[in-house]
Amino acid sequence: MCGNERRRGSGGGRAAAAAAAFALLFLTAAAHAEDVTVTIDNFTFTPPALTITSGTKVTFVNHDDIPHSIVDAAGKFKSKVLDTDDSYSMTFAAPGDVTYFCGLHPHMKGSIVVTP
Repeated sequence: MCGNERRRGSGGGRAAAAAAAFALLFLTAAAHAEDVTVTIDNFTFTPPALTITSGTKVTFVNHDDIPHSIVDAAGKFKSKVLDTDDSYSMTFAAPGDVTYFCGLHPHMKGSIVVTP
């Protein structure tokens, strides 16, 4: 009977190890695809330059007291006009360099590097 208990115990150990491996894989994938916030305040994007991994969602939040918009210089995306405390989110799936600006105030610029 002691031998059977050991087998059950080792089977449980394998299941626990498999569960731990799955959890590690899941957490590693989740760590790569995170949410990042870019704030808009005093006619500035903060941070002005950002490096993220593909699959990351970037949320732009306008904390200025005047409207702004986010426009991709390559024409791939454009937000609606954001009033104070409005936000716009974009998930960046493809690796590459993204340059963006405010559609209402083109001197406001930012960049995002998306890595695999």
